[in-house]
Amino acid sequence: MNSAASPQPPLMRTLTHIAYLVTILFKGFVGFLEFSGGMTIALTGPQKLYSFVLRYPVPELYDGGHARAARLVSQGAALLAQSPTNFVIFYLLVHGTLKMAITIVLLRGRGQWVFPFASTILAGFIAYMSYELIDEWSNWILALALFDTFTLSLVLNEWRNWKGE
Repeated sequence: MNSAASPQPPLMRTLTHIAYLVTILFKGFVGFLEFSGGMTIALTGPQKLYSFVLRYPVPELYDGGHARAARLVSQGAALLAQSPTNFVIFYLLVHGTLKMAITIVLLRGRGQWVFPFASTILAGFIAYMSYELIDEWSNWILALALFDTFTLSLVLNEWRNWKGE
């Protein structure tokens, strides 16, 4: 058995490929949500979104016994309503578009160029989130950074497997 030709057992390679596909699809879906959120804020303004959040999801969360989640959602909506809207819209549109585009190209599997590009983008996001964590700790940013690190490892593994075929 030549270990250089097949660095992973077939079952492990299949499982990591499935994890790669699921993770990439999830990233694409999140990108779609970010893009949609950016468009919603651009078209309606942050105040209308804040009013919507306070009127519908927050009461439902409280009624369902999720008071902490309700507070987090309402605080997030309040911060959004008070933040510089142009930056939020720009960030959501660009970040969401990048995620969707990379997802489409990675899933199509066309062109080896996408792997280093996607890896560089992911590494950039990880570096930025690490910088933010140093400046001010956030469990949410830590979770996102860890998820992006996991995604980066799957992309690099897929790239290695793709080159080996």
